[in-house]
Amino acid sequence: MAEPLFDRLCLLGIGLIGSSIARVARVRGDLARTVVAHAKTPATLARVRELGIADVVEEDPAKAVQGADCVIFCVPVGAYAEVMAAVAPQLKPGAIVTDVGSTKMSVIRDLGPLMPAGCHLVPAHPMAGTEYSGPDAGFPELFQGRYTIITPVAGTDPEAVEKVRELWRRCGSMIETLDPATHDKVVAIVSHLPHLLAFTIVSTADDLAEETKEAVLKFAASGFRDFTRIAASDPTMWRDVFLNNREALLEMLARFTEDSHALGRAVRWGQAEFIEDRIRRGRKIRQGLIERKQA
Repeated sequence: MAEPLFDRLCLLGIGLIGSSIARVARVRGDLARTVVAHAKTPATLARVRELGIADVVEEDPAKAVQGADCVIFCVPVGAYAEVMAAVAPQLKPGAIVTDVGSTKMSVIRDLGPLMPAGCHLVPAHPMAGTEYSGPDAGFPELFQGRYTIITPVAGTDPEAVEKVRELWRRCGSMIETLDPATHDKVVAIVSHLPHLLAFTIVSTADDLAEETKEAVLKFAASGFRDFTRIAASDPTMWRDVFLNNREALLEMLARFTEDSHALGRAVRWGQAEFIEDRIRRGRKIRQGLIERKQA
């Protein structure tokens, strides 16, 4: 077994992603000698203790980060600034601060100004997840074969960046590096917009007259079921994602709206060739994902 990458690893938040990291640490034994988990609610704290996925469980985030050489923010991105204000004075000199949030410009905005001198901020985003949340939702294989995107800012200590990359390698991820703004545009189209559309479609179905809604639920085909799976995602997390990637998401929504109107016009006017072209493009994208083992 390789030497532990960190002496003390602190997970601020222990939902799907945080508890999956904790489980990887348990299974592998080479992420950290000690794993500390912070959770906000007594019920979550109690459940983490029952599950035995962390060595230390702390309600106070400031106490949780004490002595940690790596701190991972696993709370919703909207809570980053508040949590960072609480923990910054307690960060160990030289500590690496990273995260798992799916917005990166907001992470730099909220964490960067509060970083103590000598500590290292290395934002990261594992492109993995399910519709489930909470400490029971995690599993150690979550990151296997999935991309983790690292978005270091200029001037970041290369050794700190490499340690974060190695953390995710040991979790089973494939590693890519993007600048934060590009990351936010990419995830706006591949993740955030699909979630926005899923929430909207399911809400539209919910607003139908009662007799129609019952038929929708009874006869839901796989396409609608796929939308409901996405729409079952954590409300707090996705509210924060939408609000913290507002500009990129709205840009992609505007482009999607134009494209959907174009397809709608093709349907209205019987433009079969245009419709077939859009369907073929969809099949091509799907085939590309399968070839990359991402579907």
